[in-house]
Amino acid sequence: MAEIILNVDVRDGVGTGGARAARRAGFVPGVLYGGDKAPVSISVNEKDFRKSLYTGKLLGHLVTLKYGEETQPVIAKDVQFDPVSDRPMHFDLMRVDEHAPVKIEVPVHFKNADDAPFVRQGGSLEVVRHAVEILVKADSIPEELVVDLAKSQMGDTIRFSDISLPKGVEATITDRDFVIATIKVSSAALSAAADEATETTEA
Repeated sequence: MAEIILNVDVRDGVGTGGARAARRAGFVPGVLYGGDKAPVSISVNEKDFRKSLYTGKLLGHLVTLKYGEETQPVIAKDVQFDPVSDRPMHFDLMRVDEHAPVKIEVPVHFKNADDAPFVRQGGSLEVVRHAVEILVKADSIPEELVVDLAKSQMGDTIRFSDISLPKGVEATITDRDFVIATIKVSSAALSAAADEATETTEA
């Protein structure tokens, strides 16, 4: 089961006016969509929403939506924030079957980058994809996809096949082994080489 439960109310008012009224009353407006049902305007108590949001297990995770005595699994797909106050302004929830595959973006984490051989060789990591869309059961969404750089050398190209995937995870891009990151000569190393060449010429 999902770790987070969102107690929601169904909003009567839709559109900008209804959303503003919900915020004035201390709620965060949102929309529930997906499946074979029509979208529904909902709202969640802002304090409770913030608590769930700050656990780090709301966005991109399986969440239990509760309305009265009814519950259903959903995934929080997006949260919009006020650019000044950082207050949550709106959110989107998608209906899912917790045991059925869903498409979702998961962040990529690069470990052992500081101790990798390419660092000693003057290389730097250039990330092409900070997140990857995967196909996975809604109740098995990983926190992140991990790339181990412990043996990475200058000039290496990190591809999706280099990721140790959790069981049941597949990429939605299936026609190629796409690039996640590349390892190139760092700008600092290039600058040092240029300085050295200049000094040699002057000498």
